[in-house]
Formats: sequence, C-alpha cells, structure tokens
Amino acid sequence: MGWESRSVALVAVILLFLTGVACGQMPAFKGTVLPDPVPAADFTLTDQHSTPFRLSEQRGRVVLLFFGYTNCPDVCPTTLTTWKQVEQALGQQAQDVRFVFITADPQRDTPERLRAHLAAFSPNFIGLTGTPEELASVYQAYHVFVNASAAEETAADYLVEHTAAVFAIDPDGMWRLTFPFGTSAEDMAHDVRLLLP
Repeated sequence: MGWESRSVALVAVILLFLTGVACGQMPAFKGTVLPDPVPAADFTLTDQHSTPFRLSEQRGRVVLLFFGYTNCPDVCPTTLTTWKQVEQALGQQAQDVRFVFITADPQRDTPERLRAHLAAFSPNFIGLTGTPEELASVYQAYHVFVNASAAEETAADYLVEHTAAVFAIDPDGMWRLTFPFGTSAEDMAHDVRLLLP
C-alpha cells in the first residue's frame, strides 16, 4: 500500500471513529421523542392533600404526567403499576422524579378519593384535580382526549375514555417524550435516567 493509500485509509478510520463518538453522544430513548421539544404548559391544580400543585415549581426534576381516573378498570391501574415498578427500579434517583396523575373524572375523583387510590400504589405519587374548566385547559394544552360515556346522566358507574399515554417533562421544563400505553417499566426507567441531570 502506497503512502497516499495509507493516508486515505487513516482518514477514513478517523472519520469513522469521530462519527461513532458523535453518535454515542445522542441519547437512545425508548419512548417516542418529540421532534421539537416544547416548554411544558404550566398549570396549577389541587393535589390529594388539597394543596395547590404548580408544574413550574418542579424544575430540576423529571415529571411524568398521566391523565386517568380512579374508577378506570384497566389502563389506569396498569399504568400506576408500571410507575411503581419504575420508582423501584430508579432507587434513590426516584426522589428527583414526580409521578403526577391528573384526573379525567373530577366529578368522582375528589382529593380524598385520589389520596386513598394512589396510596395503594405509592405514597409518593401525586394526584391532581380541579374544576372542570381548570382541567379542560390542561387537557387542551397537552392534546389529551377525555370523554365520559355514561349510559345515563345519573349513572354512577360510567366509564371515561381518555388518552392513555404518559408524558415526560425534563428538569428544564421541556416536554421531551411520550410513552405509549404498554411501555415497559424497564424502558421508562431507562429514559428517565437519561433525562435526569
């Protein structure tokens, strides 16, 4: 091999190495990455202890948002169980994560009901409610679909159709990821670790 050929080969090896380094700096998320992360819309709602909760006050932490309701027969308890597994997998890092459950059923989900329901999964989970108007504004900001499908207006056991994804907000308050329903606890914990400072 001549000097020129060796030089070309050396340059090619260096370029491959640099490309690998550059690619290695890009976090490989398991969830769905927003092509253009946007500032997460701020809101203030009431938590399960009847205390105001403001999203912007959570800066410095990862926030996982989910919209559901305590009477949900399947999607919501499955997601809360996944969150419990994520919290356990994170260990000490979980103290820098806020697991926030926003009701899609304010008529039934009082602070007391949210407190009792979430305590069955983790004492650290945060349940939020508010007036229908306050909640509607949050649903709109996060493009969440909510629809109560009661057979009759007076039915006490009606179901609520709702978006089943989990939204991840990074410590800088940017909405970065969406986790579709069914995302494993392992994958969610993996992505949360990447978002943590």
